[in-house]
Amino acid sequence: MKQYQYITLREMPALRDSAAEWFHSKWGVPTEAYLECMNDYLDGNTELGWYLCLDGETIVSGAGVIENDFHDRPDLTPNVCAVYTEEAYRRQGIAGKLLNMIVDDLRQKGISPVYLVTDHTGFYERYGWEFYCMVQGDGEPDMTRMYIHR
Repeated sequence: MKQYQYITLREMPALRDSAAEWFHSKWGVPTEAYLECMNDYLDGNTELGWYLCLDGETIVSGAGVIENDFHDRPDLTPNVCAVYTEEAYRRQGIAGKLLNMIVDDLRQKGISPVYLVTDHTGFYERYGWEFYCMVQGDGEPDMTRMYIHR
């Protein structure tokens, strides 16, 4: 089985620009928005960070943690966001390992519970996430699912 490297952005801050561009290419959120959050994390202004899985020097999966992932429940914070794994790397447990890394890292910092907005069902439950409630996404016509990891 192939070995991947799981890191926080603080462990490899030189990846900041390429990570921001990678997330932008997956989600369409402006690169500058990612850079702003990443800079806050790298500068120590927040413990809400950015997590990557690397295959050699290539980012193959990633996720971040922010205060609010564009929904109407500011009380449900922090939020895992931008979870993505390249298609060729799916079904190997990479995203699950990244999610567990995030929860463990935040828990060590005294941050729990953690929330996540998704339309997926069945995936996050495998990694200890539970459906919590429906939330209204900014500018979204339909409600979406909010999960919690306690």
